[in-house]
Parts: sequence; structure tokens; C-alpha cells
Amino acid sequence: MSDLPRKAVTRTAKLAALPLGFAGRATWGLGKRIGGRSAEVVARELQQRTAEQLFKVLGELKGGAMKFGQALSVFESALPEEVAGPYRAALTKLQEAAPPMPTRTVHAVLEQRLGQEWRELFLEFDDKPAAAASIGQVHRAVWHDGREVAVKVQYPGAGQALLSDLAQLGRFARLLGPLIPGMDIKPLIAELRDRVSEELDYELEARAQREHAAEFAADPGVVVPDVVHQADQVLVTEWIDGIPLADVIADGTPEQRDRAGQLLARFLFSGPARTGLLHADPHPGNFRLLEGEAGEGWRLGVLDFGTVDRLPGGLPETIGTCLRLTLEGRAESVYELLRAEGFVKETIDLDPDAVLEYLLPIIEPAEAEEFTFTRGWLRAQAARVADMRSPAHQLGKQLNLPPAYLLIHRVTLSTIGVLCQLNATVRLRDELESWLPGFLPDEDQDAVPAPARV
Repeated sequence: MSDLPRKAVTRTAKLAALPLGFAGRATWGLGKRIGGRSAEVVARELQQRTAEQLFKVLGELKGGAMKFGQALSVFESALPEEVAGPYRAALTKLQEAAPPMPTRTVHAVLEQRLGQEWRELFLEFDDKPAAAASIGQVHRAVWHDGREVAVKVQYPGAGQALLSDLAQLGRFARLLGPLIPGMDIKPLIAELRDRVSEELDYELEARAQREHAAEFAADPGVVVPDVVHQADQVLVTEWIDGIPLADVIADGTPEQRDRAGQLLARFLFSGPARTGLLHADPHPGNFRLLEGEAGEGWRLGVLDFGTVDRLPGGLPETIGTCLRLTLEGRAESVYELLRAEGFVKETIDLDPDAVLEYLLPIIEPAEAEEFTFTRGWLRAQAARVADMRSPAHQLGKQLNLPPAYLLIHRVTLSTIGVLCQLNATVRLRDELESWLPGFLPDEDQDAVPAPARV
């Protein structure tokens, strides 16, 4: 019924070939080392060859493999330029598209979910997909009331494929580690697996999107298309045009890059405060840059609310308080707070000053009035944490990430990755002061008026 490679044998064989390929390249690398080439040069070449095979296989499979590829792709800024450069186009492709399923399959799903007379719901329906991603594809259409709409159709068998792929990827997660220095791949895969059921549930997605659309309806900077109709495996929303964020990353103007970066930071930090929900899939394929009305600047269009973190009280105040105390250089207070929240386990004793020194470079963007996010800066941070000889690496291994912060942590890292891809200059501190509980001292927190929606 679908061209999604669902047969367990086929999918498992493709994924199982990855670690075999990694092992073969490791043997090749050892041979090069014996032949006299430096460890650094050989490691770069191994990384490059591994990335090439990984993204080729993930792009072919869709499902959980594609989802993992999208999640991984936002971290390409942390890769050495020699590795990231040749594959940036492939990574962008993962963010934006995948091979479409046959038209007959799309029609079959629509007939099953919307009824035999499904065509009567539309004045027009384009059989050619406008976008395709990990678990579904989008078709452009005109609803029966004349509105232009996006019709998202879920791949048959997507849930089974997602779980199967992520389970298989989890078995050799450690082999993928060298792709993103300083990042533990296994928790990322585990967290993606935990979110599968939510992402497959279009009713939950519709509810989250409606809440965001209502809250941001009057916002001049952010556009969230409203939900028009929802059924099992089919979601119809208002259509929005715009420049895909991947295109802005590739060749946007400095003005577009900075504006997109500022609005992205604003949306992701303000969303929990305004809706109690955190958009948890901030890869470039889910955003568009739209021209504003006369006299208004660029606006950010936000798509895909399939994965959200429910935060009824907004982002935890602990995050803002810890950031503020770190910037104030209060090592003991930071350490006590981290221990109380479970970031430092009771069985471990760390030097508070060393913890502060570890954190300060990471939160540098929060200290400046405005900060330019670059790939070079992120690569330096990744290398600092990845260097097994460095104190930062040893300390990082001893810190713990409580489950309640896992998704927030991934979204934050992903957002930083996208900002670095954009090379955007962003007034991040403005957004933190406006939307992050605890970032301002108590007396200032009370004095700050509700932020203007600009």
C-alpha cells in the first residue's frame, strides 16, 4: 500500500549495514595510521565517510531513521567544517523532504479517513506533495470554503517503522557518537522513541496547534496556521507561503538571518509562558520566513506541532535562576541549586568553581546585549566538551540530566544549532528577561511589564 520500506527484513538490513560500514572504515583507518598518517587526519576522514553513509541510508528509509536524521541534522554546526561542508546540502534535504508515497496510497488513506466522497471537501487537491518528512507528507489543496490548506497525510505503517528503526539505531548508538563531538546519541534516540505515540496522534497535534494559533493570532512576529479539519492520519491546516528556513540558512540576507534568529528564539522561549507548551521539534523544515504587511518586518511561520512538551507553569524557574546565578559568578549557589534539582547526584562531589567554569562558556550568549551565533563558536564548545583530556569533559561526564529536563535540553541545543546555521545576531538576553522565570532578580521580575508582542 505504501512505498515506505516497512518489511522488517528490508529495514533491518539497511540499518544493520551501518555498523558494519563503520567497522570497515575503522579497519581502514587503522591501516592508514599504521601507514603513518596522523590520528587527526584519519579521524576527520572517518567522520566524513561515516556521515556520507549515515545520511544516505536515513534519507532513504523515512520512518524513525528519517526522524533521527532530522534531529541530528540541527547539530551539523558542531561538526568540523571539512566534514560539515560537503554534507550540508544532504542535511538540509533531510530537514525538508523525503521520497513521496504513490498517489494511489494517498487517495486510499484519504478515502479511508475522510470518506468515499473526500474529494467533495476540496475545490482543488494537488496530488504532487508539497513536502515530505519522517512520518507523513503534505499536499496543497483548496478547502470547500475557498481557503488554501495544507493536507498532511500519515504514511501507512509509520508507527511500526518508527519504533523498529529507533530500536535498531539504539543498538549501535555508541558508534554514531563521533559524528557529533560531545553529544551522547543514545538518550536522543531513547527520547525520540518515547515521543512516537504522541507524534502519530494527529488529534493531539491538532489540539496543540489550535492553542498556539489562538495565542499568536494577533502577534505581528509569529504566524501559526489554524487547524481546519482533523481525522485519524489526516490533518488539514491553513496554508502559509514563505521562505523555508533551510533556504535562509543557505543564502539568506543578513537581515533575514538576524530576524529569523530573533523570532525563533522569541517563539521558543515565549511559547511555554503563553501556552504552557514547548514546540519540541525546532529543525529548519518546520519554519518559514514570511514577508510582513506594508511597514512590518519579516514574520516567522511555525509548522508541525506533533511533538510538544507540556509545561503548564512555563519553563522551570530553576533554569532562569541557574543562568542568572552563573552570570553573577555565584559558584556555591549554582552548585547548591544543581544538586537540589538532581543535576549533581548525591553520591558525587564536585568543585563549585569548576562547575561554574564549565557552564560560563556555554551560556555566553545570555551575557551579551547581542550575540552572533556561529558554527565556529559551536564547534569550539563541542570540542571543549569532547576532548577526553580536558577538565570540561571529565566534569561533564559527572553531571546528570534529570528526566524532566531532557526534552527542554534537546530543544535548547537544537535551537542553538539552528541559530548557528543561520549565523544570526540575536538579542537573546532580551528574550530571557522577558520570558524566562527566575532570570531576573525577584525585585526586577515584579517590576517588568508583560513583554510587548513585537
